[in-house]
Amino acid sequence: MKILKTGLLAATALFSTILVQAQTADEIISKHISAIGGKEKVSQIKSLYMEGAVDLMGNQAPITSYILNGKGYKSEMEFNGQKIVNAMNEKGGWMINPMMGSSAPQPLPAEQFNASKDQMVIGGALLDYQAHGNKAELVGKEKVANADAYKIKLSTKEQDTTTYFIDANTYYLVKVVKVANMGGQEAEVEISFSDYKKTDYGFTMPYKTEVALPQGFSLATTFKKVEVNKEIDPKIFEMPAN
Repeated sequence: MKILKTGLLAATALFSTILVQAQTADEIISKHISAIGGKEKVSQIKSLYMEGAVDLMGNQAPITSYILNGKGYKSEMEFNGQKIVNAMNEKGGWMINPMMGSSAPQPLPAEQFNASKDQMVIGGALLDYQAHGNKAELVGKEKVANADAYKIKLSTKEQDTTTYFIDANTYYLVKVVKVANMGGQEAEVEISFSDYKKTDYGFTMPYKTEVALPQGFSLATTFKKVEVNKEIDPKIFEMPAN
């Protein structure tokens, strides 16, 4: 009986490995893009405008985010009467964070900009990743929130590596793990995605994200309003003069 049980476990493990190898990273990414609306539809999205709230230390802080596809990203959050801004465009990024001791705009270090510039890309960095000189590799399968997820490692030409977890059933992106430079030190940042909804345009996106930072600190954002292809002035992504 023990030999039979061991044999069944080995066979199950082998079968699981074959199933993972049966699909390539490209096939899984293609199914993911189809699940969120399809390459043609997603590629026609020029901008996203989002309103929501961030759960910050037990308080709800309103947040507004703007994305101009491939050209700019900006988030503005109100907390304790102060505005926290994170923004970037094709030239670089900047932030305003009074909680870090300054109300003046500060440029983002190049490492932080490179690690986060995929926020400017609607549909995410997996969309047309090859055209941007990046490489994707299927490295296995893992449980994420009780769901089986394909684990894909994306390497950029800047040598940054991000691991994407795609639900094996829905093909939605459920988690991203990346190494970011924080205060001169490398730290692992984990971003979870949930509450997927289809917009009026037909683009399906997560309305809730949770960012887990080192030392157990996390930020959960829930969006209540999303507008696709809203007119957005590119100037809002430029760093203002001090």
